[in-house]
Amino acid sequence: MKYAYYPGCSLLSSAKEYDISARKISEVLGIELVEIPDRTCCGATSAHVTSRLLSLALPVRNLALAKDMGLDMLVCCAACYSRFKVANKTMSSNDEDRVKVNEIVGSQYNGEVKVKHLLDVLTSEYGLDSLREKVTKKLTGLRAAAYYGCLLVRPPELAEFDDPENPTTMDEIIAALGAEAVTWPYKTECCGASLGLTRTEVVLKLSHDILKMASDEGAECIVVACPLCQSNLDLRQAAINERYGARFALPILYFTQLIGLALGLRAKELGLGRLMVSPMELLKKKHLI
Repeated sequence: MKYAYYPGCSLLSSAKEYDISARKISEVLGIELVEIPDRTCCGATSAHVTSRLLSLALPVRNLALAKDMGLDMLVCCAACYSRFKVANKTMSSNDEDRVKVNEIVGSQYNGEVKVKHLLDVLTSEYGLDSLREKVTKKLTGLRAAAYYGCLLVRPPELAEFDDPENPTTMDEIIAALGAEAVTWPYKTECCGASLGLTRTEVVLKLSHDILKMASDEGAECIVVACPLCQSNLDLRQAAINERYGARFALPILYFTQLIGLALGLRAKELGLGRLMVSPMELLKKKHLI
């Protein structure tokens, strides 16, 4: 299995632990990730609210590079995934936009490259049975709430991935690793996304509600697949506690980090030390590190 890997911007900076763990588990599982050379930002999350053509040209430039590689594109960031899916849909169905964007980019791209999220690859292509066979340390006793956020599986006609109201792929992975996937109703609620920079109070309120619901349902950690979701729930947890008089101490792990633990990888190899709410005490208590 070989893919043109697009890490985006955040996975090489604020969400570096996502990139580190994604690469590491892919190596162990035999999934080859070939970085797209000379890649640029895909435009998430601001381009689509400033210029329609820019919001298409930015992802199309990277898709055209993947086309030249002859590979499907694999992404981890939910925002990047959404922008590439929107671009593909437009370039394959809108003749006027296709001509304009190809002229801007200097390519002939018509939506040929398939864009896949790592979650989708692991469940529908690699397979849960194959993943179970690779598990060397079952995550028995760990109660994890799978949080998909509002963007990864929506809108369904573009995402074409999992159920938009009750997604289950991450829950299935959690179960395959030997942990317990907590049943809860806030799987796809919005955390506030990029409003953290412009309307922080909105993010604090939305993220507080997500943390409270997960905690009330007995989750010991929340598992995510989006850098923005992880940042809002992890980085802002102290501010949420202060604002609402709460005592949340829920580690917010990327699903790739959880998989890595089950594959027997060390905490350092998965970037666990980069998380603001440390998962170390919980993982030691569960005899997972």
